[in-house]
Amino acid sequence: MRGLSVAKMPQPKSRKIAVLGYRSVGKSSLTIQFVEGQFVDSYDPTIENTFTKMLTVNGVEYHLQLVDTAGQDEYSIFPQTYSIDINGYILVYAVTSNKSFEVIKVIHEKLLDMVGKVQVPIMLVGNKKDLHMERVISCEEGKALADSWNAAFMESSAKENQTAVEVFKRIIMEAEKIDGGAPQGRTSCRLM
Repeated sequence: MRGLSVAKMPQPKSRKIAVLGYRSVGKSSLTIQFVEGQFVDSYDPTIENTFTKMLTVNGVEYHLQLVDTAGQDEYSIFPQTYSIDINGYILVYAVTSNKSFEVIKVIHEKLLDMVGKVQVPIMLVGNKKDLHMERVISCEEGKALADSWNAAFMESSAKENQTAVEVFKRIIMEAEKIDGGAPQGRTSCRLM
């Protein structure tokens, strides 16, 4: 058949996102809520899990690989694998835990030491916002910390699917902003 052309669908962009934070802040619950649409209240502590999910952001399809990391503390050695081929970082603390808020600052420092001082897409997430009576970190404190890092900020509840989805959409938008929307593996700089 002449004159009939088949439009090629654009390939989804691949993005790898690492989810980092102190123990029991809800990293896995947030990730599972996003990937599977269900809240997992209790499970064994994560060693490390990788999930995949397709997500459309601003009309562009993304194939996400999510690295749900083991809980870290201020003494943990930052694994070098968390700095290789990662397109964005979600740093999670619990709004119900001063310790997690302090540890996330240490994790951020270790992250910058590992990746260098290049601009890296980071999203700070205050999780467990549904636990109003147990809150010890205000939204303003979280926002101020994110601003000092030049990072995006959002509070979430892993119990609510909508906020989980918004967290992952937002880190993709942050990554694309820094990336300039350039396809992975290429820069927008050309030598003539």
